[in-house]
Parts: sequence; structure tokens; C-alpha cells
Amino acid sequence: MATLYPSLEDMKGHQILQAQAAAGVRTPPTTVVTEKPKLSSDTVPPVLYPNLAELENYMGLALSSEELQKDLLPEGSAALTPSGPPPGQLVAPLSGNNAGLRRVEIKPGVREIHLCKDERGKTGLQLKNVDQGIFVQLVKANSPAALVGLRFGDQILQMDGRSCAGWSSDKAQRALKKANPEKIVMVVRDRPFQRTVTVHKDSTGHVGVVVKKGKIVSLAKNSSAARNGLLTHHYICEVNGQNVIGMKDKQLMEVLAGAGNVVTLTIIPTVIYEHMVKRLSPGVVKSSMDHSIPDL
Repeated sequence: MATLYPSLEDMKGHQILQAQAAAGVRTPPTTVVTEKPKLSSDTVPPVLYPNLAELENYMGLALSSEELQKDLLPEGSAALTPSGPPPGQLVAPLSGNNAGLRRVEIKPGVREIHLCKDERGKTGLQLKNVDQGIFVQLVKANSPAALVGLRFGDQILQMDGRSCAGWSSDKAQRALKKANPEKIVMVVRDRPFQRTVTVHKDSTGHVGVVVKKGKIVSLAKNSSAARNGLLTHHYICEVNGQNVIGMKDKQLMEVLAGAGNVVTLTIIPTVIYEHMVKRLSPGVVKSSMDHSIPDL
């Protein structure tokens, strides 16, 4: 099984670190190499990949920044040994300790949650039928639904032991309204229509995306966004796990600017997004959608 990486930059960085480890060159795990190792006059320099400083020049990354230094792998990590990590393990020498990467994870499988209603008998949840399944269309800020970690695009498989397959949007909302206010048991699958892409800001603080009304409309050539397979005709749902649906572009850009050097975007195809928000008032999304930063 092949080794997996959050980004192309992580893959490149890992290859460099492995080559250095194989050649016996020690690089402090939280320090970028800025000069060649000192060798005695009778020592033949080993043939290595470019050091991390050269990776900065190659990909336009700000590898010397304190922000990125915090994310480098700790000393003793299996990823830094010549043999490498176990097959299938996610390796992130540049992104590894980034909190946003952990917040956005779309877990496989299903999970059970227990939801209640507030003093007004509301859950703060709005549901939508898509392709015979029931999905979360809206999570209101500070609501019971937000507190249990439901997110836009989550699929509701069961509600109080009843399968939701084939339900209409109205039937799902009626079932929610009639449910026990003290305990509603749901079986949930994390956001099946969405995927995450991790990108790295360049030395100017940009990842290379142009966004209009929340939708990616173009990518800068040779940018981290382009290298890592970000696509146009997709909406950005989350930035480092924070929901940005309904935000104005200026506000979204401010979230991106404050997101750190490693940014993980959660995206959804335009055709699916537009179907999911159909008949949902833009004003309601803007004023009510939960835009809080999830807990780890």
C-alpha cells in the first residue's frame, strides 16, 4: 500500500527527509536547513535531494516561518527513517501538527449521535433530500445540532431507529419535529459529497485561488492550489474546519488570511451544492449558519 500525504508539498518534503536520513545527514526536526552540512576535508559529500531551503525556492513556500516550524514532524518520527512509515499511514512532514488538518477530517464509516431540543423545542437543524438520502442543509449557530458537531452535508442514515432512505425533505423535518425533545438518536455519515484539499501559502501569503460568491472560479498557475488538484466549479464549504458557507467573499478572504501557512479546504461540486441549498434563503444562511471553529 502506498504512503499517503495531505499535500504534494508534504510528499516532496518527506522524500527529502528520507534521503537525508538514508545518507546519515541529521537535520534538526524543527529547523529548516539553511546551509550545507559541515564535512571534513577528506569526506566525500553524499548525493542528496535538495535540502528544505531549496524546496522553499522550488515551490515558493515560506518554510523558514515560525508558523510552519510548529507543524514539522517531531524527532524520532517513523516518517524520517530510511525505511519510512508503515504502508497506508498518512505522512505530513510539513502539515503534520496543523490543527486545521485535524478539524477537517471526513471520517469513513458511520457514527451515532444523541441530539436534544432547546427550551423552544428546536434542534437548529434543517434537512434536505438529495438522491433519496437525507442531508444536513443548515446548522444554526449555538444550537443543539451545532453542539453535537453536525455539519453542512452530513448524511442522516437513521433517526430514532428508522431508516431515512427515500424520505422527502418534508418527511424528515416532520420526524424531527415529532421526536422526543430530550433525546433524538441519529446515525450519521460524514459529508459524503465533500472532499478536502490541503494547500500551502507561498511567500506572499497566497494559496492561488480566486473565489466569487463562495465558488472557486480560477486557479493561479504553479500555485499550491493548482499543484494539489483543487478544482474550479466547486464551492468552499470549510476553511480548516470552519464553515464559511454564506460568508461574503471579503469575509472568506479574511478567514483564509488568518488560517496560517497550511490551509485545508473542504469543497463540494457546484451542481451538488446548488441542489443542497435550493429553496434556502441566502439571508437565513448568512445570519443563522454556524461559522464557529470546531473543537478538536
